[in-house]
Amino acid sequence: MRTSYRHTKITFTLGPATCEPAMLEEVIRSGADVCRLNMAHADHDWVRTMVARVRAAGAKVGRDIPIMMDVKGPEIRTGARTEPLELKTGDVVDMIVDPDAPASEGIPAIPVNYPLLVRDVPEGGLVLVDNGLIQLRVTEKTKERLRCRVEQPGRLGSRRHVNLPGIHVELPSLTEKDRNDVRCGVECGIDFFALSFVRSSSDIDTLRSFLSELGSRARIIAKIEDQSAINNLMDIIDAADALMVARGDLGIEVPYESLPLIQKNAIKLAMTAWKPVIVATHMLESMIENPVPTRAEVTDVSNAVLELTDSIMLSGETTTGKHPLKCIEVMTRIAKKMEGSLPVGFIGHARAKLDANRGAMAHTVFDVAKIQILHAAANLALTLDNAAVIVFTRNGDLPRVLASSRPHGAPVFAFTEDPVILRRMRLSWGVIPFLLPFQEKQVDTIHAAIECLKKEGWAGYGDHLVIMTNAILDGQIIDSVHLHRVE
Repeated sequence: MRTSYRHTKITFTLGPATCEPAMLEEVIRSGADVCRLNMAHADHDWVRTMVARVRAAGAKVGRDIPIMMDVKGPEIRTGARTEPLELKTGDVVDMIVDPDAPASEGIPAIPVNYPLLVRDVPEGGLVLVDNGLIQLRVTEKTKERLRCRVEQPGRLGSRRHVNLPGIHVELPSLTEKDRNDVRCGVECGIDFFALSFVRSSSDIDTLRSFLSELGSRARIIAKIEDQSAINNLMDIIDAADALMVARGDLGIEVPYESLPLIQKNAIKLAMTAWKPVIVATHMLESMIENPVPTRAEVTDVSNAVLELTDSIMLSGETTTGKHPLKCIEVMTRIAKKMEGSLPVGFIGHARAKLDANRGAMAHTVFDVAKIQILHAAANLALTLDNAAVIVFTRNGDLPRVLASSRPHGAPVFAFTEDPVILRRMRLSWGVIPFLLPFQEKQVDTIHAAIECLKKEGWAGYGDHLVIMTNAILDGQIIDSVHLHRVE
């Protein structure tokens, strides 16, 4: 049994550094599992071209990967400027929502595109500009403006991002641009839509309703980026299909010393709910320029792996970075080294929740008895040498649920006849998916799956395969577990 493989998946963001066909093939061949399209910097013609390229590269390499569209979502920005504004500590500025409002003599006015800014931000409140590089403290309010004192200086350029820590902003979960982007994504067959700035489960419901109208099978990834999301985290996880801990904006919106605990808790809750989770942003930021990571970055990636996240993500490192393939290699080396230190067995939190909820319907369409059989199959494989689990699935749910228990020490081979489901399963920890036409006779399907594993080098003589199957008897589905020794 080939056991030296990476359980933690790698998500990469497509950009100029990785978008050419030959490079895309190398990225996929090197082990990237999910491709992300960032709609903050993309138009629809580019999306159509890139989706076709990713599909073609996957077909050529023989490794079809899913594509995630990261929709931009609502955002607050300062107005356009022809020249940067130098802000020094102690300077006074006015934040205004009406660009035509009369300016106060000697005080620069900074327009902001959020109409409720003056109403929502209290005196004494903090306004962060340009990803927190500039910090402004509100000293007084009028109907037209927030008067602020500069606490952290900087150069204010055009259309800089604004964060309002601790403020519940009233912005739509899907802008008109987002809806147009989603329409384009659905046309192209996007597998996942990552929704930015999710604040409550209703934001997920809005996107799911829109996808339903468009007839899309795509899954929704909730991006956790502010305090509202943290307050409603469990409801958001229940409503979404997967979770992304988007540490860029999140690290600005919450006290930075809280970020590691938020990340750890989000991963745990996602596992408990049997949902995949991605840790994103600044994982190998220095490698945009440098060929080796910093020691702090190595530790950061290691911690995410040891916290058992499903996927670790590359952003600027693979969009404009100089060393995209090296970044994937670095993540792979770190992940495999850390995973080698983990104990054999169920090391996730989903198994513990299942044991505590016997007889309950806990965050899944399956009854507990079915999941117990699934775990029994994995447990048998974990007790044997050179063993793996084989699961046959039409919707990807069984391997996803099993992956959430993190059965370390036994590969999970998931066979499906649906290419969409195959791509979807690539996000889940430790799941190795295969495309296989299901035969009329179950035994023929099983034999075909075993031959596939032998051909691909995943299984050899003497290996044990624990196979979960089901059959219909008197109108009822009967689940069973088979132990097969490869001949």
